[in-house]
Amino acid sequence: MFDIDYAKTPVTDFYGINCFTETEMGKYLSDPIIRELKEVQRGQRELTSELADFVASAMKQWALSKGATHFCHWFQPLTGLTAEKHDSFISPTKGGKVLLEFSGKELIKGEGDASSFPNGGLRATFEARGYTAWDTSSPAFLKDVNGVKTLYIPTAFFSYNGEALDKKVPLLRANQAIEKQTLRVLRALGNNKVKRIIVNIGPEQEYFLVDKKFYDQRPDLRLSGRTVMGNLAAKGQELNDHYYGTIGDRVTVFMSELNFELWKLGISSKTQHKEAAPNQFEIAVVYDAANLSTDHNQLLMDVLQMVALRHGMVALLHEKPFLGVNGSGKHDNWSLSTDDGTNLLSPGTNVEDNLQFLIFLTAFIKAMDEYAPLIRCGAATAGNDHRLGSSEAPPAIISIYLGDQLSSILDTITMEGCCTKSDRQFVRMGMTMLPQLPKDLTDRNRTSPIAFTGNKFEYRMVGSSQSMAGPNIYINAAVAQILEEAADRLEAADDKELECHNIIRDFYQNHKRIVFNGNGYSREWKEEAAQRGLPDFRDTVSALPQMVSEKSLELFEQQHVFTRSEISSRLDIYLQTYSKQINVEASIMVEMCRKSIIPAVISYVGKLSDSLSKQEARGLAVNAQQQLVNTVQTALNQAIEATEQLHVCIAKALSYKDEVLRQAQIYRDEVVQQMQLLRSHVDLMETYTDKACWPFPSYDDLLFRL
Repeated sequence: MFDIDYAKTPVTDFYGINCFTETEMGKYLSDPIIRELKEVQRGQRELTSELADFVASAMKQWALSKGATHFCHWFQPLTGLTAEKHDSFISPTKGGKVLLEFSGKELIKGEGDASSFPNGGLRATFEARGYTAWDTSSPAFLKDVNGVKTLYIPTAFFSYNGEALDKKVPLLRANQAIEKQTLRVLRALGNNKVKRIIVNIGPEQEYFLVDKKFYDQRPDLRLSGRTVMGNLAAKGQELNDHYYGTIGDRVTVFMSELNFELWKLGISSKTQHKEAAPNQFEIAVVYDAANLSTDHNQLLMDVLQMVALRHGMVALLHEKPFLGVNGSGKHDNWSLSTDDGTNLLSPGTNVEDNLQFLIFLTAFIKAMDEYAPLIRCGAATAGNDHRLGSSEAPPAIISIYLGDQLSSILDTITMEGCCTKSDRQFVRMGMTMLPQLPKDLTDRNRTSPIAFTGNKFEYRMVGSSQSMAGPNIYINAAVAQILEEAADRLEAADDKELECHNIIRDFYQNHKRIVFNGNGYSREWKEEAAQRGLPDFRDTVSALPQMVSEKSLELFEQQHVFTRSEISSRLDIYLQTYSKQINVEASIMVEMCRKSIIPAVISYVGKLSDSLSKQEARGLAVNAQQQLVNTVQTALNQAIEATEQLHVCIAKALSYKDEVLRQAQIYRDEVVQQMQLLRSHVDLMETYTDKACWPFPSYDDLLFRL
């Protein structure tokens, strides 16, 4: 299974061997060339064709030494997935021979049909040209699929006219925006040593594993990623025995290979454990720069699914594969750091005196409040609608958890302008054999959409299948906008320290309505949030139009993250994606009912009726059996009617193809509602139908047989 004897080879010997890191570059490039490339990566100089040729030659030599035959530009279009086109290194010569070539031009630039990807009207079939451009800040890597190795080059994707058609370009722009404004704030506070700012993120990826033999028998899982029907198993997660439980042998072996594959790619997978639901797991990586971490998460999801298949399993990344148990999310741990290693969100030992921490903390609070509708859009997908606000994931109302101690410090500063120092607290168990542990500044509130967790903010609304780019584009842009305001005030002030205190007080006092340390799942919080004036966009279709509100448009333009045409096109794309996803699920539902479930239940009712007739002929009591037949027959009749009505709803929604918002609204209000009604009838039929007669694997098969 493994090309390396991992039992005898230390991780340090093979970590990153399939990634073109600086260490690997050093084997093929001179130190001056590497220094020049690093200056390009830091934005200190332009990439020249000469430098590109040197790097391309080195990449080729490295890839060939590993056995690669092809290369590809790897990019992230607005499908939410990755895309790639493979080209071989061969170049024919006279005499029927070939050379192996890879030029700087091929490294820097590729071309694709932009009209074949979601583009929101920015490209058409008669003007389809799109370009991919090498992202120097994300290292190339080798992908090994059953011994076939290909050189992958992370790239950006944009149109002939320069419009961003991917998730990477706006993320890089947003990173640049927040770096610029953060440096301005630090300069105004007297810090002139820092040269660069890094947005760090650390995603926690949740997923389900199911046996492939059962997966292959479920058309809904194969085509949509989730079960659109299925009666709940007798046991779910109510015993709380799965979370952090012992990992079974089969999954342990899978996780081991997954880690090895990720480590070879230079992806620092760190933590793995069982999650709350049966067959649900999580893998978390060490935080890294936002752009690189986003690339790594896309690659992680790909490798996760590939390795699962090798073990006869399928990894499900949908936000809600199964009704009745928790869905899957992807926590986004967000922080700001400097090039000298300082975490700007680290409170330090004396929080009250750490003005640098407090100004960035309160700027984040204000940004989340001012642009809450936009932050909500960062988690708006059809799959995520099943999770948010369902007592398994944070509500759709944006709020921030700070913890009582930090909230108290900010409240005191707001009221008095200063704060007495708080003593370090410890957790003591009262037994000498257990150590006393320093208590964290904050507790852990699992119900909060955004929580401060010691030295970072954890944005918990992101769906498990989403790219990390979208949420962080919005967060970075919003925080950059508020930091620009802070920088303007500081630069204009004579007394910087006094103005810093004023900014901290103003930002918190005017925006502390978004701070909530209580139970976000409670009905009382929804009522209180409404009283506070916090927006509540309960579903994707309600939230997405906020992307093009005048406030959002002004933000994107001022921070140079999106043009108006770029963000308008994305709204159309995301609404269309929502509609297409629901359409696929509804169509599968109709097909499964018409071709499999309804015929199976008709046959089963026939068997019951035959048995009933024979028993009646013998003079046996059949009241209970007759009641069973009536129950199943009633559910069958209702399912047949609901199936045909769902078909009508789908046809109605499809007729609005030229009105993307109206179409999405019909899918939400009519198609989804009809799907829920049909499911209730089908799930009831499954409850009463002989398992041998039911045409699809049950929840018991999918969730408890691995």
